[in-house]
Amino acid sequence: MLGFLLRHLRSSSSLPTVHFATARASGFSYFISHFRSLSTGANEETSDEAAVGGGAGGGYDDGKFPQGGFAWRHPSVWESFMLRTRLFFALPWARFEKGSVLKMTLRGEISDQLKSFSRVLSLPQICESFVKAAHDPRIAGVYLHIDELRCGWGKLEEIRRHVMDFKRSGKFIIGYVPACGVKEYYIGSACEELYAPPSAYIGLYGMHAQGSFLGGMLEKVGIEAEVQRIGRFKTAADSFTRKTMSDEGREMLSALLDNIYKNWVDQISLAKGKKKMEIENFLNEGAHQVEKMKEEGLITDIIYDDEVMSMLKKRLGVPENKRVPVVDYGKYRSVSQWTLGLASSENRIAIIRACGSIRRAQGQFRTSNTGIFVDRFIEQIRHLRVSKKYKAVVIRIDSPGGDALASDLIWREIKLLAASKPVIASMSDIAASGGYYIAMAADAIVAENLTLTGSIGVVTGKLNLQKLYEYIGFNKEIISRGRYAEFTASEHRPLRADEAELFAKRAQDIYTRFRNKAAVSRSMTVENMEKVAQGRVWSGCDAASLGLVDAIGGLSRAVAIAKKMADISQDKQVKLVELSRSPPSPFEILRRIGNTLVEADELVSELSIHDDEIQARIDDALFQNFDGASTVNPALSLIKDCLRWL
Repeated sequence: MLGFLLRHLRSSSSLPTVHFATARASGFSYFISHFRSLSTGANEETSDEAAVGGGAGGGYDDGKFPQGGFAWRHPSVWESFMLRTRLFFALPWARFEKGSVLKMTLRGEISDQLKSFSRVLSLPQICESFVKAAHDPRIAGVYLHIDELRCGWGKLEEIRRHVMDFKRSGKFIIGYVPACGVKEYYIGSACEELYAPPSAYIGLYGMHAQGSFLGGMLEKVGIEAEVQRIGRFKTAADSFTRKTMSDEGREMLSALLDNIYKNWVDQISLAKGKKKMEIENFLNEGAHQVEKMKEEGLITDIIYDDEVMSMLKKRLGVPENKRVPVVDYGKYRSVSQWTLGLASSENRIAIIRACGSIRRAQGQFRTSNTGIFVDRFIEQIRHLRVSKKYKAVVIRIDSPGGDALASDLIWREIKLLAASKPVIASMSDIAASGGYYIAMAADAIVAENLTLTGSIGVVTGKLNLQKLYEYIGFNKEIISRGRYAEFTASEHRPLRADEAELFAKRAQDIYTRFRNKAAVSRSMTVENMEKVAQGRVWSGCDAASLGLVDAIGGLSRAVAIAKKMADISQDKQVKLVELSRSPPSPFEILRRIGNTLVEADELVSELSIHDDEIQARIDDALFQNFDGASTVNPALSLIKDCLRWL
């Protein structure tokens, strides 16, 4: 066990590493869950800061850009004829009978990336299915199963908006929730009808945020974290240095949680025609009984799935001896937009998806869809810059950050692309630190109300293992040439005064470049940008009022803005061309099986600094747990592995 422990500690402590961290470093868990009650008292400082920031960034003018909302209209006679013709010649796997019900199941993780071979749901394919079903004359309605969801609030907003838009087509959409927390009900409340089984798991208790701190534990085992942070809200390393939450961390998390909670209460009260106080009182009663939800009018009825299907049979006039015609979501994905007359060959807009951590190189055991790799991403951007096929580009970002150098290289290429054609950045759950960095190069930035963004700051740190080494009898001696030669290999001792000074200067230089580039990008003075930087994470709605974001909305609004900048009429259809789709080869599928075996060790090794370089990173800290995505926590993984060896 001792050798295992040393290997983990040494590989993760041959720092220092510079971070443009988002809100927690590896090993520190800040996240919002949905199983606790919460007071609605808002943070008073938030509104004051927003007012200051609005002046700094010019405020938020929602009427400046087109809304890009769902446009539903009955097709003309000619359009109906052409549609029937295309459906007649549709491929066999895209055919099904008229009057069918599209059945979709939302469960688990939802990715913003297109998935060709994965059990993980794909947000773009979910949203596209709603749009196609609204225009498909063969679809009578949608039956939406909503189970335990593990995704962020930005994606939930996008899905809920598409549910609301689908209802405008006049077709029915029925929801079914066997397990219902605040995220599941946020989607289900938008359905025309919502049902639950008698044994449904109900967990509408509110929301909470929490932080995990390892400072006391590290102190007991003789480990000291030497940290330099730039920005009051740069809490990324607090898990290693503190035993309790800092005032700044508490203020930031409270503001984010207040925004999410307020939005949830507002939307539910609006959907159910109730007062906000009634919704809050319901949460504070500890709602756990499905009967109570029916009594309060929050669900339509308590019935099983087969009873819902029997009800649909009567609604659709299906004979008793026949089944309801159902088309599965998996099959419906094969129906092309062209078949339904929803795509234009004349005007094309390219979609590039930037999902995951930003990296300079692809690891030996990583598959092609596990991050943003600078060479491949830049190759796509350069292709678009010279191509005349596309009138505009939308870069869809769902990234908590990553390598600082890679982020800057991508920023440069996007900036050059924006000089040749309109480029719009569309933010999903997360676009912070490195994710925000690359978004700054676009002509306009669109975010959801609850997107997590900003985090313009730097944290750098190393672990001092001197006391631990003394305790276990381990000794390390270094022969060096050059004043700072031991700077990257000094985990066996604390930093000298001159090394600590160099440490701090390095972090300050990186922060200054980040902040100044953000100021130029957002047309702010450096002084005003400093007020909204400081490493603070903002929700999309606050970021808009501060001038960090141009518009609130989803991908459809980003496309509408791209059409405007490309001089394409809003009533004209465009063809959205996904350039990030990369079907895996059989070899990649086999590699994916072995990927989890090396993920934790690779994550630790990526934090290491080798010989004469300091690797600046824009870290993906807080948000993966904030939004329910699964991440490897090296510190907790270390503890778990050590216990397993005991």
